[in-house]
Amino acid sequence: MSARPEQIVYRIEITDTGESYPCRESQSLLKAMESLGRRGIPVGCRGGGCGVCKIRITSGAVRCRKMSRAHVSEEEERRGVVLACRTSPVSDVRLAVIGKLQKAIRRGRQQGRPRPEKTRHQEE
Repeated sequence: MSARPEQIVYRIEITDTGESYPCRESQSLLKAMESLGRRGIPVGCRGGGCGVCKIRITSGAVRCRKMSRAHVSEEEERRGVVLACRTSPVSDVRLAVIGKLQKAIRRGRQQGRPRPEKTRHQEE
């Protein structure tokens, strides 16, 4: 019976909300983000083709699998813009959500807060 090597777990911080979550080095940033328990985090794009889970790495080191060039250009990737479904940590990471993923992150941030009432002007 061989012992399984211990998984290294890194701390991932979402700069938009100040939240953090654990992520194993063998796990994608998106898969681990599911541990936040948010509804609406786009998890159907793990194949790298949809582009909904676009993030910007602001600090830390990551390992990226091949990015869909339809959604992340080589220039963007050089600037730290990646698809969370195709990216795994190799250190603690700080990231900013961009694109359509922002809606799910912001919605979760506002959960539990009363919604502001709409004014008559806003309803029209």
